[in-house]
Amino acid sequence: MKDWWQLNFPKGRQSLTITDANGYPVKIAYGEVGTGKPLFLFHGVGSWSYNWRNSIKPLSKYFRVICFDAKGYGFSEKPVSRRETEGHQVIEFVRIIQALCNEPVVILAESLGALTALAIAQENPDLIARLAVINVPIFAQKLPHWGMSLLSQVPLELIQTIDSLRLPYLFSPLVREVMAIERRSVLYNPSTLTKEDVYWITYPYLEFSGTLTKVAEELKIAAQEIECSQKNKPNWLTKIQSNLSNINVATLIMWGEHDTWFPASDGNKLHQHISNSRLQIIKECGHDASSDASLIINKNVINFLKDTQFI
Repeated sequence: MKDWWQLNFPKGRQSLTITDANGYPVKIAYGEVGTGKPLFLFHGVGSWSYNWRNSIKPLSKYFRVICFDAKGYGFSEKPVSRRETEGHQVIEFVRIIQALCNEPVVILAESLGALTALAIAQENPDLIARLAVINVPIFAQKLPHWGMSLLSQVPLELIQTIDSLRLPYLFSPLVREVMAIERRSVLYNPSTLTKEDVYWITYPYLEFSGTLTKVAEELKIAAQEIECSQKNKPNWLTKIQSNLSNINVATLIMWGEHDTWFPASDGNKLHQHISNSRLQIIKECGHDASSDASLIINKNVINFLKDTQFI
């Protein structure tokens, strides 16, 4: 299989070192293509830059597209010896943007990445020129999948042992099959998932020790945030919800009509909280919108940026 990074970015996979939320240096994998104003792509939980495979080249005709793997995901460093706290990605994403750009950027973000983008728009509004979010878990009532719930409950020490023994790699055919089944479940049209897609989606889990551990850790944080929210205890998720009206940047909200993880009604609710926003419900689209409806998403983003006089 040809190197995905080399195929999509002129310089292939590049590396950037930032200081993470814990104060330690961490290497972030990224790629960039195109010229012009910067547009960042944020992936969701358990994913990596590959999820944007159908948007990178089309958007690079208009922008300098920058795609990176969050700490712990994809090809970025996975510091399993250090525990994370809620909101760490906000700090780290801001530092990535500041390291690569010296002007306000466009952010196109999906799922957990979109939740992080909303928090950045609240805390660092000067960094964002335009914002586009897809299927945001902003009003989540629970972890949306049984596998996520299971991972969030397993002791991290056990998962770290599984990772260190390279068990996912040893059982790679089974891992690929299970993840293919689960990925198809969040697609409106499951037949669009190819063998190449399955290969690259599962690649970090099979090849890089620590991937499963860091994803499980993020899910534990998410489960705790949702539980605190339901019990009216102070938490990061509720803080973002409470400050949505403070987001003033022009915002495009896109939602898959058939998102079984977070209903399209959440998109309407989010739209009502952000005054300078527009909502587009995408038909024939599930939760994995960047795969399901990339042509529509690319078109919507370009039209939105033209309408708001950004291009």
